[in-house]
Amino acid sequence: MSLAIVHSRALVGVEAPAVTVEAHLANGLPSLTLVGLPEASVKESKDRVRSAILNSGFDFPPRRITLNLAPADLPKDGGRFDLAVALGILAASGQLPGDGLDGVECLGELALSGALRPVQGVLPAALAARAAGRTLIVPKANAEEASLASGLRVLAAEHLLELAAHFNGSAPLPTYQAQGLLRRTPPYPDLAEVQGQVAAKRALLIAAAGGHNLLFSGPPGTGKTLLASRLPGLLPPLDEAEALQVAAIHSVASHAPLDCWPQRPFRTPHHSASGPALVGGGSRPQPGEITLAHQGVLFLDELPEFDRKVLEVLREPLETGHIVIARARDKVRFPARFQLVAAMNPCPCGYLNDPNGRCRCTPEQVQRYRAKLSGPLLDRIDLHLTVARETTSLQAPPSAGQDSASVAAQVACARQRQLQRQGCANAVLDLPGLRQHCALPLDDQTWLEQACERLNLSLRAAHRLLKVARTLADLDEAATIGRAHLAEALQYRPAAG
Repeated sequence: MSLAIVHSRALVGVEAPAVTVEAHLANGLPSLTLVGLPEASVKESKDRVRSAILNSGFDFPPRRITLNLAPADLPKDGGRFDLAVALGILAASGQLPGDGLDGVECLGELALSGALRPVQGVLPAALAARAAGRTLIVPKANAEEASLASGLRVLAAEHLLELAAHFNGSAPLPTYQAQGLLRRTPPYPDLAEVQGQVAAKRALLIAAAGGHNLLFSGPPGTGKTLLASRLPGLLPPLDEAEALQVAAIHSVASHAPLDCWPQRPFRTPHHSASGPALVGGGSRPQPGEITLAHQGVLFLDELPEFDRKVLEVLREPLETGHIVIARARDKVRFPARFQLVAAMNPCPCGYLNDPNGRCRCTPEQVQRYRAKLSGPLLDRIDLHLTVARETTSLQAPPSAGQDSASVAAQVACARQRQLQRQGCANAVLDLPGLRQHCALPLDDQTWLEQACERLNLSLRAAHRLLKVARTLADLDEAATIGRAHLAEALQYRPAAG
């Protein structure tokens, strides 16, 4: 057999498009040609594969070898195709039976000795292989990650010789069994550890129940960061599809997807982070912080200290739930459905309106500080809360009913009502859903419109206010939005301008 076909997977964003590795042997001077838009790291695989085949005891065919990575218009990079190329050459030269390659897909980088080295982005390939109904062959170091795709048959190997024995039938590889690394996650920090701050805890409850964005403002040391870190523990657990999405993103980003699987991510980029660090980018686009926070929480501490241009890139993903990275050669779309929680001081020194008179900021300094945040960005934050300083009491007991377990139970009930009613959290309701599920009686609608006019709120802000009111009604297990829900929602929305 002079032609062999082996299936593999590329990596584009968080997708794993199929790649067919075709190996053809022809008469002529010995040579090896690799085509199919390979990047430099793929071109180098020729030498790795040659050494791996020879050091594994096989013959490298002294013929004219042509390797095609199809489709030809899809760029290929990395060492993930080494194993498929080696198996293709061995099958085309008759050293391995080619019929056993039909129902499998291969990923793995080869060492010069023939040992298999792990590659990144295995989980997206595993999900795609499962959808295609094929068995996936991976290095043993990637097997646990691939096994997250339930229902997929995974074969794990440490050396090229193990695969040769498997395809020859002398020592078939067993289906890999997960080693029990899943769901061993550390507990979330408890909300009961936060002293006082009843109003802030109420805002956290509302944010978690409806998936709303939240901004804490207050002097240093009032617990803004402490409160924000408790939000992931209040959110409902990820379902299997969401957990796999999160793990796939971290697999692509070279982070160990099992470290906190299946917990919701909590990302805290430093305020010196650049725009590409936040949204993703690079010549080969990689996910940024907003994608790594997908299905979780993105916490921006010291919000006005971020560069304004960096913050403005958040506006699109906050609305759409995804980000598109455009490059000259291609566009890559990354998911970015996250909950934004931000914290800021009221002025540059942080002590504006302090009763002890510690603030020395001029009105102009305060205005410049707050002007770093644009109106459109603040418009997209549903809940604005001032966190006041609590009295110092190091031994204060936790408030009853304000531990994470109690609050998470309320959040779960409210989210269940939302899923049964509209199939999504209130924060992501579209305009038709808003009209259907947030309808108001005529007198309440008139009252709300007048309040929005007095506060100079935009139509977007009014819609978000309605979503918060709908969440408050769900927490009260009310079928419709009442005047009290509207009034409380207005308390979390500052006047514009």
